[in-house]
Amino acid sequence: MAKDSEKLIRQLSLISYLMAERRPVTALEIRRDVEGYSGMNEDAFARRFYADRSELESLGIQLTVNNSNDAAEQENYSLRPEAFHLPAIAFTDTELAALQTALTLLDGEFAYAEPLRLALQQISWGRPSPLQAPDQRAVALGITASAGGHELSQRLAKVETAIFRHKTITFDYYTMARDETGPRRVDPYFLLFRGGQFYLLGHSHERRALRVFRLSRIQGKVAYATKAEHDFRRPAGLDPREYAHRAEWQFGRPVDTARIHVSQRIAWQVERHFDTFGAVEGDPEDEGAIVFSTPYADLRLLAAWVLRMGEHVRVLGPPELEREVAQRTELLHRRHAGELEVAASVAAPAEPAADEGDVGRTRRGGAPADAVIRPERFARLVTLASILIEAGRRGALLDAGDVRERLQISDAELREDVNVLNVVSFGGGTYVLYAELTDDGRIEVDPEPYADNFARPARLLPVEAKALVFAIDLLGLHLHPGLISARDKLVDALGHDPTDHGLVVASGGADDSDLAAVVSRAIGERRVLELDYYKANEDEFSTRTIEPYALTNGREGWYVASFDLDKEAVRHFRLDRVRRAAVTERTFQPRAEVDPAAAVDGWLRTGEVEASRTARVWISPERARWAREERRVHQELEDGAVIVKLSFAGTDWLVREVLAEAGDAAVLAPADARDAVLAAVERVRGESLGARL
Repeated sequence: MAKDSEKLIRQLSLISYLMAERRPVTALEIRRDVEGYSGMNEDAFARRFYADRSELESLGIQLTVNNSNDAAEQENYSLRPEAFHLPAIAFTDTELAALQTALTLLDGEFAYAEPLRLALQQISWGRPSPLQAPDQRAVALGITASAGGHELSQRLAKVETAIFRHKTITFDYYTMARDETGPRRVDPYFLLFRGGQFYLLGHSHERRALRVFRLSRIQGKVAYATKAEHDFRRPAGLDPREYAHRAEWQFGRPVDTARIHVSQRIAWQVERHFDTFGAVEGDPEDEGAIVFSTPYADLRLLAAWVLRMGEHVRVLGPPELEREVAQRTELLHRRHAGELEVAASVAAPAEPAADEGDVGRTRRGGAPADAVIRPERFARLVTLASILIEAGRRGALLDAGDVRERLQISDAELREDVNVLNVVSFGGGTYVLYAELTDDGRIEVDPEPYADNFARPARLLPVEAKALVFAIDLLGLHLHPGLISARDKLVDALGHDPTDHGLVVASGGADDSDLAAVVSRAIGERRVLELDYYKANEDEFSTRTIEPYALTNGREGWYVASFDLDKEAVRHFRLDRVRRAAVTERTFQPRAEVDPAAAVDGWLRTGEVEASRTARVWISPERARWAREERRVHQELEDGAVIVKLSFAGTDWLVREVLAEAGDAAVLAPADARDAVLAAVERVRGESLGARL
């Protein structure tokens, strides 16, 4: 039998033995009675038993140890049931349905889909499985927490384990700003998911400070730095959620605080979506306007945000930010006012090679089987034991195919897991269960009296708890209020918030919770919505009357997919542009021609609006590296600049994209799009000049 299987048999047998004895037992008794330890000499037993205890502890299963003296053979060990079994959680049907919908939405590409699946089966024990609940499509996702392929998934899994086990890791890292790759030695503290990317925050031994590493920029394999059980302790008081509520310009050591005037036109928008990044106060000299104060660490990124907001914002200070914005405004103007000369083209960039890890067995939705984090096999075995025992007590035959689907495992994996469970014992020929796969694809189970120890669901392992809370935090505000209440119950049952152990979702600043609740209610009740909507391209508000079908996310935020009754067409309205939403008394019947998820694989995911028009955009040599990472490069130029192609429907989107590059991008064609950028820049210049006068 494989070494991994032998270890799991020992650990499961140890758990069953300790809970069945219901008294402290000595190491000598464990060595004599527990399957897997008998036959070992004292030294071998001491090593194996210590290693098993440490691994169980890392999985959240803590043995109670009473030391009578220094001799290990005289220590007494026990396992309280509450240290292994998950407390019953009184989820409502609505909460379970919301959790099931979360899995349905995320299953195709979610990096933690498999631990999430196991966790859902654990927390819903004794209730109808949420995995078979009716599908609800009030939400569609363009952006999910995908690991991004086999190689990145392997890095994520290694980092995930290192965080929990306090292991220092080593890797090669590409630093975008310096355009160089070098070795890193890092104490990993926690993971952050932001803008569709995973980031690692940890102590860099090279810099002797906390640093942020984007996982997609890690090169090659991630390795443990030592063979020790633990290498570091995370500093007390370090709260990962603090970093989840920072703006792009706030990563790093703060250098100053900006004061930005925001006109009445968009004051509501900035106050609602960006006040978490600073402070907002009214402007006594301009009724309805506000002054937004925000600390910053990166001057260019804050200048880019100011320019993206257009003529409705103006920098009040400090002088270095005023100069940065002014210089970049002039750079934008110069590169669009006349003919922009570009360097000669070099060889066209090669098409990216397919990720070999993406070939082979796939999950539902097309996600590669090896592009998601696999849960600990321990968790899978405990869940399978519960499934088998419950069926055996009912005298029911299980369909092997159904079990494989529930656990997302192959036939070979199922057979191996059943063989392991059949051997789990605590001496004297007392086994937990006996299961046999029949020739017609069934599983017949005979549970033993001591199967009670595994009949109840086990505590969620760290990665399972993280998967649940991660999914809830990713979707909670926009999917269903039931997810928020489910999260509270889950944290109460666990006794801690899993985000404390290192996986948080960045807020992105936008707080659409109240608005999302109104929209969700209208979707659920099939009621017409009235929106007070800001049209950025025309700089005006309009009242839109819509039939809401689903909330869906994309690169620029959350949208409500709808049928616009005035335009008589399908439209997506960005929530951050909705000033007010009101549910009317009018009801509607869903239209067969409306598919809320139709844009999920298109512009919602890529950020490029589907259209027949394409813009050629020049990116400066200084920013070309970022363009190569985020865009499909059309041409490489001799001076290091690149040309990318962006498809667009309305020029307002393209203008915002170019302004946000803060002078490091320029539209080459079509001419009207180039003119639109120039007009936007001249409005910004005019606003700044007017303020100075």
